[in-house]
Amino acid sequence: MPSPLISVIIVNWNGRQHLEECLNSLRTQTFKDFEIIVVDNASQDGSVALVKEQFPEVKLVVLQQNQGFAGGNNAGIVRASGTYIACLNNDATADAAWLSALAKATQGQADVGMWASKILNYDNRTVIDNVGLLLYPDGLARGKGRLEQDTGQFDGLREALFPSGCAGLYRRSMLDETGLFDEVFFAYADDVDLGLRGRLAGWTCVFVPAAIVYHKYSSSSSAYSPLKAFLVERNRILVLVKCFPVMRILISPYFTLKRLLVQMYSALFKRGASGKFIEEHSLARAAVVLVKAWLSALSLAPAIISQRRDLRRNRRIDNAEFTRLLSQFGISASELALKD
Repeated sequence: MPSPLISVIIVNWNGRQHLEECLNSLRTQTFKDFEIIVVDNASQDGSVALVKEQFPEVKLVVLQQNQGFAGGNNAGIVRASGTYIACLNNDATADAAWLSALAKATQGQADVGMWASKILNYDNRTVIDNVGLLLYPDGLARGKGRLEQDTGQFDGLREALFPSGCAGLYRRSMLDETGLFDEVFFAYADDVDLGLRGRLAGWTCVFVPAAIVYHKYSSSSSAYSPLKAFLVERNRILVLVKCFPVMRILISPYFTLKRLLVQMYSALFKRGASGKFIEEHSLARAAVVLVKAWLSALSLAPAIISQRRDLRRNRRIDNAEFTRLLSQFGISASELALKD
């Protein structure tokens, strides 16, 4: 059989309640030159049986333990035969023209390694989840356009910094050059790390407004869980140390302090994600999570610094270009802290 143009990889962990709709949305795609790979992270909810019984066309990879979003995607990528790799969350459904729009966007784009979809809120489909990701100067990322009404305000954009792993397309040859998802991250910010590595290697990213996906935000994991908060904070430090220029790392504590002060304000006045975390848990719990995240990042620092050295071999952009990207695709502390 000839290799498909696109391999769609869906990582699943106890997501049976979402998986059927996700896979059905791929059955309705107008573009047909693709394969589907579901990687199951040792689910206990009947997900594997569902795929076997109702979706025989799907390549099913069953892992013996939960390897997270990063490890799950990597297990799918090494079994994929497509020229392009599309990642799709199990709690997302794709518009019928999603893959068609992405495939069309790849034509004549030799320098492009990544394509970002327009991701909308599943329940309110006029609200944006993200149209690619933005980056704060301490390594934390957030979706561009998040919670804005979609009035087509971003449809004229061509470039994105890098895609969200919820529904991103990657050139296989870029992944061969830069490496796959870093499994140390487990979940959260692994797409940021991969996207930045691609950017450092000189690849660009295109936003494809016609490639639409509807996402149930954080339904695969609790939106305000201590585990998510821990991984987000720890992993943004790993991104910072691994990918940022040295001068940017040295000045990053200023931006972290600024962000934490705004997050404390938002927590006290019950605004944004920090406010909801405090409502569900406590301010003391938030402080404990931060300290644990920093200590965990510190313990991983030697390995991450070693990876940083390896990145130099593939680096194609200088510090000035990195600064330009951070300026063009940056995000403020207030937008990070005060939005949900």
